[in-house]
Amino acid sequence: MAILKIAKMGNPVLRHRADEVPDPTAPEVRRLVEDMLETMHDAPGTGLAAPQVHVPLRVVIFEVAEGRAQREGGEAVPLTVMVNPVIEPLDDATSLGWEGCLSVPGLAGMVPRHDHIRYRFQTLDGDWVEREAKGFHARVVQHECDHLDGMLYPQRMDDLSLLVFTEELKHGAPQPRNAAVKEEAAS
Repeated sequence: MAILKIAKMGNPVLRHRADEVPDPTAPEVRRLVEDMLETMHDAPGTGLAAPQVHVPLRVVIFEVAEGRAQREGGEAVPLTVMVNPVIEPLDDATSLGWEGCLSVPGLAGMVPRHDHIRYRFQTLDGDWVEREAKGFHARVVQHECDHLDGMLYPQRMDDLSLLVFTEELKHGAPQPRNAAVKEEAAS
């Protein structure tokens, strides 16, 4: 296993749609996932997509640890490896939430995401799995899968005044300028 170099915002690999994985059971896919896992834990991060480690394939790993789930008011999710994932929003409701990214180091932004999604993916054994997710779990899946389509979270933001240096968040998080309007639109 190896710790891989993480591509940063501006790198061409992060701006293009990643390729489908023709054979999720291939040994090279399993090796990639092992290296991605070591890289994610070293960084540390909640998730990692293959394009973030300069591999333009539709592979994502993520986990929501118990402590993080409690802080975010959601559920813990064990390590999940997704190959060729597909996301479907289950309603129009969205919420704003703070996101950071290993490919956008030192920054965090308030990003709108669907509250409730269904996602399906292939495992490393080639089986298809389908799950539903809400809250932070749904946010993580959407964030990581955006990488597979050449999208970084700042591109999803409605209000760039809420793109801040993470070190400034310890002084208090800024609030959206039109928070009442956004909350009303989400309900």
